[in-house]
Amino acid sequence: MLTKAPRGTKDILPSESYKWQYIEGLIREICDVYGFKEIRTPGFEHTELFLRGVGESTDIVRKEMYTFTDKGGRSITLKAEGTSPAVRAFIEHNLYAETQPTKLYYITPVYRYERPQSGRLREHHQFGVEIFGAKNASADAEVISVAMTLLKKLGLNNLELRINSVGCPVCRKNYNKVLKDFLKDNLEYLCDDCKVRYEINPLRVLDCKVESCQRITKDAPLITDYLCDDCKSHFEELQKYLDIMGYDYIIDPRIVRGLDYYTKTAFEIISKDIGAQGTVCGGGRYDGLIEECGGPSMPGVGFGMGLERLLITLEQNGIEIPKPEGVDLFIAYVGEEAKLFTFALANKLRFDGLKVERDNMDRSLKAQMKYANKLNAKFAIVIGEEEMKENKVKLKDMSVGSEVEISIDEIEQRIKNI
Repeated sequence: MLTKAPRGTKDILPSESYKWQYIEGLIREICDVYGFKEIRTPGFEHTELFLRGVGESTDIVRKEMYTFTDKGGRSITLKAEGTSPAVRAFIEHNLYAETQPTKLYYITPVYRYERPQSGRLREHHQFGVEIFGAKNASADAEVISVAMTLLKKLGLNNLELRINSVGCPVCRKNYNKVLKDFLKDNLEYLCDDCKVRYEINPLRVLDCKVESCQRITKDAPLITDYLCDDCKSHFEELQKYLDIMGYDYIIDPRIVRGLDYYTKTAFEIISKDIGAQGTVCGGGRYDGLIEECGGPSMPGVGFGMGLERLLITLEQNGIEIPKPEGVDLFIAYVGEEAKLFTFALANKLRFDGLKVERDNMDRSLKAQMKYANKLNAKFAIVIGEEEMKENKVKLKDMSVGSEVEISIDEIEQRIKNI
């Protein structure tokens, strides 16, 4: 057990970590141009935050949270999703008193106790954005555009954007009554989870993945037929913004998402190349969440995107993330004096921004040069007593094998120029 990671977790080794760094770098670039600022929230929160924020009818709260009692007798839960902690921070630090909207993004691990599956581990990683304070449908369209921009820049094209409106407390009340009337004759045939959802939040029955429940709800009344004027107008406005940006989309009245806090817009972005686990991004609007968590009445909209699932999607599409370039310079040495001298030289060149490696294993000169090839070094030099004395080295271009004699003082500028 000591040398095996816990089930549902995964080490990200150097052979893979460059892919994560590339995606995270692109995320930061895109969020910067869209005006989103990074927020980093703790890895655990008071359990009450997720009970109130995520909702008691959700699988996350009922089955999947990592909850424990700490030494002070407090109920603590590892971060189960990114939105509720961002809302808590927004309230705690009075960000609502600043000029609105507040636009935040995060890249964070999240924890769910569930059966590990492709792209969804017990510890997985999520990229999310939130816009607080903007009720206009343009904010919904903007967060969708952030997600679509990232996916398209990564080279994903075989995507489906599916949108829906799940209404607001006003029209949801009427729809819930109609939906419960529709379901009541088949209540005994619903799965145990959906029997609970039927009482707490019947809309969530439509999100069930159990085949028998899907058969029962196949002909269920559509929430889009019961929207109030405000929700209907908001949904139509969203479509105008998506149209003007040139995004194709499908209106799918069965999208309700897996969290209780959604109002009005709900959306998913689906890859057609990832099989059953096709949703690479999901989100929507949650206009009552900030108030539910103890803040002022303010709207919000955002999404979450699983990075593990995104990497699988890229792989299944044959999209390769560029590997990092090799070492700029390898410094080989001969003799004890040169050993010390090259250590100082490497340190100076690194400080000035060059990627430099040297041997720390007391290899022979021949073995050092083999090591330089393994590191994919662009250039190499060999320093011994004579080179130190004359302040000259032969700079070798490792790709073609050519050499040029330069002074040691020229090394940095020569490599940077090339």
